[in-house]
Amino acid sequence: MKVVLLAGGLGTRISEESQYKPKPMIEIGGMPILWHIMKSYSFYGFNDFIICAGYKQHMIKEWFADYFLHTSDVTFDFTKQNEIMIHKQHTEPWKVTVVDTGLNTMTGGRIKRIQKYIGNQTFMMTYGDGVCDVNIQKLLNFHKVHGKLATLTAVMLEQSKGILNIDGDNAVRSFREKSIADSSPINAGFMVLEPQVFDYLENDATVFERGPLEKLAAGSELMSYIHKGFWQCMDTKREKDELESLWSTGQAPWKVWRE
Repeated sequence: MKVVLLAGGLGTRISEESQYKPKPMIEIGGMPILWHIMKSYSFYGFNDFIICAGYKQHMIKEWFADYFLHTSDVTFDFTKQNEIMIHKQHTEPWKVTVVDTGLNTMTGGRIKRIQKYIGNQTFMMTYGDGVCDVNIQKLLNFHKVHGKLATLTAVMLEQSKGILNIDGDNAVRSFREKSIADSSPINAGFMVLEPQVFDYLENDATVFERGPLEKLAAGSELMSYIHKGFWQCMDTKREKDELESLWSTGQAPWKVWRE
């Protein structure tokens, strides 16, 4: 089964780094967050990836072109007509298709552009800037059982601030700390989609999270897989630093694989 990764946005909220590279190529522990996401899928046996690139898409292509050499021990023998010898090879069993889906294309438009690579098959899709410890196989099993066109992974986003109880006259009557009751479910990506979803996508201006998902929900064709474990996107430098800290201290919950 193919896994589609959205990796074409500008990443303006983390411009400190995205001005130099695509946001999915920003590194956590010396490897792009895109690599971390792919390792998670690969752990569950999903190794066929389609990357919807856009902004600085050449950097994604160049990184994968060099990945074989970067993960191997190599001898460059210039005395023998520039012979290259690979000694220790350690690469994942990945098939990676990188598609330039346009600089300003919206999320739904990017998915629409890779339709020919999917064909008439069920596929997975997620965003190239968020890591999660969701069990991909259980997610897929859930999707197969309910029989709807689309499944998204929902996580509870906890309120991070204290809660104000305010009356109609704008007077603050009380202040309390947040509780689990103040959490709200959000779309964390990690979706499973049937090929009929392409019929909901019109053109490059289509925002997948608006019209298409709203229509799927209205038609009772969208289900949520509730995930109570770890999920974190990397929208800001602060969030990037938090992920880096978890990785460097050996406490990264999304690292389900073993080296």
